[in-house]
Formats: sequence, structure tokens, C-alpha cells
Amino acid sequence: MTRRNSIAAMKDELAAYRRSMHENPQTSFEEEFVSNLVCEKLTEWGIPFERGIAVTGVVATIEGQKNTSGRAIALRADMDALGIEEAHNKDWRSKNPGKMHGCGHDGHTAMLLGAAKYLSETRRFDGRVHLIFQPAEEGDCGAMRMIEEGLFERFPCEAVYGAHNWPYLPRGSIAMRAGPIMAAADRFDMTILGKGGHAAKPHGTIDPVVIGAQIVVALQTIISRGTNPVDPAVISITNFHAGTGAFNVIAEEAKLSGTIRSFDPEVREMLRKRVEEVASGIAQTYGAKVTCRYAEGYDPTINTPEATAFCAEVARKVVGEHNVDTDMDPSMGAEDFGAMLMQKPGCYVIIGQGEPDTPESNHNRGLHTPQYDFNDEIIPTGVEYWATLVEEALKLDSGL
Repeated sequence: MTRRNSIAAMKDELAAYRRSMHENPQTSFEEEFVSNLVCEKLTEWGIPFERGIAVTGVVATIEGQKNTSGRAIALRADMDALGIEEAHNKDWRSKNPGKMHGCGHDGHTAMLLGAAKYLSETRRFDGRVHLIFQPAEEGDCGAMRMIEEGLFERFPCEAVYGAHNWPYLPRGSIAMRAGPIMAAADRFDMTILGKGGHAAKPHGTIDPVVIGAQIVVALQTIISRGTNPVDPAVISITNFHAGTGAFNVIAEEAKLSGTIRSFDPEVREMLRKRVEEVASGIAQTYGAKVTCRYAEGYDPTINTPEATAFCAEVARKVVGEHNVDTDMDPSMGAEDFGAMLMQKPGCYVIIGQGEPDTPESNHNRGLHTPQYDFNDEIIPTGVEYWATLVEEALKLDSGL
């Protein structure tokens, strides 16, 4: 699949880095192992960088053979792991209990390191490329923090690009879409205050469990009856806590929490209002009180049409026309890369890593599961995608 021999030759080296990162996972703003490894390799390859942006973040800068264009672009990889206990199904299993690279950020970092090495050796472009090694993607807003700390003022660029592995697509494929590709992710926490009492005398109580159950069911009708079917949205209640543990006690309060996913800003705001209205209305009907805390999370990841068309052409050069999908279904998953795309035009693409001929492969396991593993076979594909993108975006005119 990889056309450049020098990139193919890097595979074992980069896979070794990837597996080392996999064995030493750290979660948001603690990614010292990965950050140190990145800085060690950048230093070895003579690539200037700044570290300590958003605690553990690193940004490297590579100048092309020329910089007559005065142009610059940025490439981004995430570095953090998840709070998951890893399954015993690989030789490079996590050494840190309760933490694992369950989303492939170790592989994303390895691919961007490979691009750094290749681009620093060849420099076949006119301009400058910034390589963003970002912490805390998994729910702790690392991209936002880098932006708040002056990422794009300190490292000016005209566009920013990201990529993610995808076990749900076969290895050798690259997919994308113009417009929303990942959803906004918001959350809510709700406390229902009723009146506790003896389970044998429910008429003397205001049962928060019954009220909570009614709220859980009713919230689903916001999606099925309150949103346009062509506007995708999800409300998932993921936690329901109530009771003392005793079989004969009706609790005084219950707590619910969940996530809300959407693409359209107007739908997003409507969902926020309706969750609070529905919960308050049901609680009032039963004589209870409810408090709802709503927190906006990641913005939707929205690809610029022009940048998406450009990335599709780049992808075709790397994996071939028939292996590129420019109209993939958007995912209700969220990505804080959306914050960067709110600041700069760009595109976020999906790189398939699945092995359909080997159903039991770890590379087919879902993201955020204990069995998952990044597929090292796609590292050269990712490196070549980044290298081709830079060389095409910042074309070097050898005649000048």
C-alpha cells in the first residue's frame, strides 16, 4: 500500500515506539511517558519543538526546502490513554493498572512521529508545517486548553488536519465527509429529591426511583418526537443511582446522568432546554423536586468542504481511488479536534484498521474496549498520508 520505500522501512521502528507507548499509558495531562518519547525522538532527528503547552503537549516545526510561500499548515495527533483495565490479549499489555491505550492514540502519535522523521529528512515542500502532539483528548478538553494557551498565535497556520484509526473499516481504506463528521458531546447530572420511607408504605413516600424511571423513558421521546428525523441526535442515560442497599427502604433521592449528542447548534440548544423541562415537569407531577446541571462538552467536528476535497485527493494518491469514501456516515462519537476546526479550516479523516479476514483480531475490536489494539500495519499508510498532504498543500516549485 505504501509507495515510498523510505516510509515502509520505518514501520518496525515506529511500531516499537507505538508498543512502548501502549505499555506505558497515562491519562489526561499526565502523558509524561509519551511526551518524553516524542521530545527524545524530535531531538534525535534535529527537529525544533516547544513543550509544556497544555501541561504535556508538544509542538514541533519543520521548515521546507524553501519558505518563499510564507505558508504554514498543522497536523495533529492525540497522546492520552483511557481509564480502562486492559484485557490479557497482547504481549505489549499496559503496565499501568486501570489504564490503557484503548482508542489508538499511541498509534496516532507514532504516525505523526514517522511523518516528522520523513519530512525532516526530505523537506520537499515550500513553507512550514507544525506537528501538534496534543494531550487530554478523552473528555478533558486538551485541544481547547492548547488553543487558550495561544496555540495558533504561537504557531500560525492556514489550516489544521487530523486523523483517527477506525476498527469498523478495513485496513487500506480512508474515509471522510464534508461538514459534520463527529458530534457535539454534552452531559447532564440530575438529582431527584422525593420523600423516603418504609417500602411497605409507599403511599407515604414520594418515590424518586419511580420518578426517575418516568424521566428516563420520557427523555427518549425528545429524540423520537421532538427532533426532525433528518437531524441526528442521541440522549443516553448512563447512570441511575438510588437506594440505601436495603430491600425495604424507599430512598429520598435518586441521581441520573447521561450524555447528549448532536450536530446542529439549534438542535443542541433545543435538547438542553427540553431535558430540563421534561425532568422538571415529571418531578412536579409527583410532588418531587429536581435539579439539573448541564455541561456543554466538545463542539461538533465539522470538516471544511474545500479541505475535505483536498484530503480526498491526497488519500487517493495513498490508497487508491476505490479505497476512499468521501461520504461516510457521521459518528455520534465526539472529538475535541472540533475545537481546532472552529478556529481554522481543515479536515479530520478516518483510516481503516479492521481485518475482516481475521474476525478474532484485536484490530476489529471496538474503540474504548479492553480487547482493542491499534493495528501497526496502518502506520506506513498514516505516515504517507501526512507526508503527501504536506507536499501537496505546500508544493515545492523546483523551477524557482
